[in-house]
Amino acid sequence: MVLAGGVDTLDPALTYTVDGWAILDTTCARLMAYPDKPSPQGLRLMPEVAATYPAASRNRRTWTFRLRSGFRFSNGKPVRASAFARAIYRTLAPGITTAAAQYTRDIVGAKDVQAGKTTAVAGVRASGNRLVIRLNRAVPDFPARTTMPFFCAVPPDLPPDAEGRAVIPSAGPYLVSEYRPRQRAVIERNPFYGGKRPHHVTRFVVDLGASSHEQVLDRIEAGTADWGSASPSAFANPDRRLAKKYGINGPQFYVRPGLRLRAFALNTSRRLFRNNPKLRQAVNFAVNRRAIRSQTLGLLGSTLTDQYLPRGIPGFADAPIYPLNGPALRKAKSLARGHTRSGKAVLYTFDAPQTLAIAQIVRQNLAKIGIDVDVKGIPTAAYYSRLTTPNEAYDIAFSLFVPDYPDPFGIINLLLDGQFIGTVNYSRFDSPKYNQLLRKAALLRGPARYRAYGKLDVQVARDAAPMIAVDNLNELTLVSKRVGCVVLRPAIDLTAVCLK
Repeated sequence: MVLAGGVDTLDPALTYTVDGWAILDTTCARLMAYPDKPSPQGLRLMPEVAATYPAASRNRRTWTFRLRSGFRFSNGKPVRASAFARAIYRTLAPGITTAAAQYTRDIVGAKDVQAGKTTAVAGVRASGNRLVIRLNRAVPDFPARTTMPFFCAVPPDLPPDAEGRAVIPSAGPYLVSEYRPRQRAVIERNPFYGGKRPHHVTRFVVDLGASSHEQVLDRIEAGTADWGSASPSAFANPDRRLAKKYGINGPQFYVRPGLRLRAFALNTSRRLFRNNPKLRQAVNFAVNRRAIRSQTLGLLGSTLTDQYLPRGIPGFADAPIYPLNGPALRKAKSLARGHTRSGKAVLYTFDAPQTLAIAQIVRQNLAKIGIDVDVKGIPTAAYYSRLTTPNEAYDIAFSLFVPDYPDPFGIINLLLDGQFIGTVNYSRFDSPKYNQLLRKAALLRGPARYRAYGKLDVQVARDAAPMIAVDNLNELTLVSKRVGCVVLRPAIDLTAVCLK
């Protein structure tokens, strides 16, 4: 494998990169996981080290996990509940800076640990194969959170490390036997693995020193590397002609709709769109999604959408709500008539050529239904902090939303539930009706939960329209001729690959 600078560390408490998580997926044993199957089956939450789905208190503030026996670390020692308690502690220890804290700081006693007052997280009780997590607030998607590498089982005596531990005993199918930052990593089979995940390859050698994403693809095409991740722009380079050379979706080049959503949030707290669903629907009919994609990512780069849940999520129900291949101006004008109010909107976007260009497309589209859009480019470093500032003066805002785990709550609730205004609910959408429906769906389990979210996704996009969904960025995968057993969830599942 070859990567271009996308790994910051291989310590599960710290790493927060796509490439780092892809590698750790091979070494990690988690309480809950997603099966090694193509999506949508591969995005259905299931127990891994947990024996069953965890028991939840009525208020969803306490979760009790019972662990199965048989999992062992690569040093031969058994995995107990203390391994997961230690994983949580390592994300909260004083001096540790990690994105994991956004998911573990809700645990009772987390602040005391971070302040150095104690080394024991009060809300975590580990005894043999029983793990109890108590939280300060209801977290209905906590089981899905445990699928992230931050929650990988680690030895219960493993100390926290602000720089990251290079090599750690692991309980997944593989172990990291060597790690030299920005140079090389070696992943080998865990001889004591006690789980059921497929693991066909004996050894992965990861070259971390590629100079560019173009070089990553060059090496895969030349057969000197079997896989590597690269940017959509590298894949879409017309000079590379990947689709023509290999075809799409097998056996070497694959294109799958991903989980990342590009959209425009409609600020429902300001007068233009507040209590004005007709106008919000109108702008959804007026926007030219196809032109936006053509301006930036192209056919290989994304899949057009008018919904908020990604296609790969179980329960997703594809519905013809808004036009994907061009505007429906007659319908848009009909809905907008009498609802344009001031007729003026401020649109925030990144101060970058591509995002400014697609903002201009939206400006031109909305001018045709009587909305005069003022585009304001905001520096990238300040952009999202501006969107979360109370009373910020935008009516429309470009958003690229990337979920950390493929759970409907972690997508549609975060984007649209009123309790998340000030975080990623950039639409400032706070509807008592939809808050209730979203929270009710979050309390369900299994197929009923996925069905409820699929139905709700269509309903809120069609009737309330708090956002303009544009497209989902595609996951693009290129492998060498000798790679087989390609499982896409929708990104490649390295643990499941085999060699022909």
